[in-house]
Amino acid sequence: MQIRLDGIRHVYGDTEVLRDISLTVEEGRIACLVGPSGCGKSTLLRLMGGLERPSGGRVLQEGDAPDGCLNPLTYVFQDFALLPWRTARGNISLVLEDHGLGRAEAARIIDDVLARTRLSDFAGALPKQLSGGMKQRVAIARALAVNPAVMLLDEPLSALDAQTRELLMDDLIALWTRAPFTAVYVTHNLAEAVRLGHKVVVLSRRPGEIREIVEIDKPLSARGYADAELDAVQKHLWELMREEAKAADEELVDV
Repeated sequence: MQIRLDGIRHVYGDTEVLRDISLTVEEGRIACLVGPSGCGKSTLLRLMGGLERPSGGRVLQEGDAPDGCLNPLTYVFQDFALLPWRTARGNISLVLEDHGLGRAEAARIIDDVLARTRLSDFAGALPKQLSGGMKQRVAIARALAVNPAVMLLDEPLSALDAQTRELLMDDLIALWTRAPFTAVYVTHNLAEAVRLGHKVVVLSRRPGEIREIVEIDKPLSARGYADAELDAVQKHLWELMREEAKAADEELVDV
């Protein structure tokens, strides 16, 4: 299944947040959204996920969901959103409990996603016992458990230290390489965008409009930490954003 945005516009009161956003996220591809602070990246993700209705335009889901899909769309959040009184296994099982699955089938799914995210040995651990990276692996495993058609990731690595971010990016690439999924990935980090994105969508300052869509053809599995080709793309993205990012940083906060 792919996501297509057709002329999306969104306002909050008198503030226009997004203007004329048209974009297709093709099946089996990862699109990264970048732009200066306040440009509407997370708002656009909420519109894609149906958490809000756009003020104008359409969000379209085109094509069929994969076999065994329990939720067409699923989120991964920056703050992990784990229940502290549930173990890793219990947090994953939460998303399966309203789907009428038998105990054996639910256990099979949970075991599979724990193995895919390298968490099998930590299934019985509570969130307080896990590092930040492992907590986010649990959140990713939980999202994978429903076999979504599209994953929506809202700055999932921003709360982690640099080394953990690198490890989690490697994990996401390995997961995608094993079973390609469709995803929209919001980030402030341009290094993440060029490592993970098949396309990088650059939004302008508010009201957010698409300034440029940068396609990256290099296979995800061939993208390393120090990569001259990716460094050049990252430099280009920063040149697109530099002046608007500076202006956004100096903007007064309306309280």
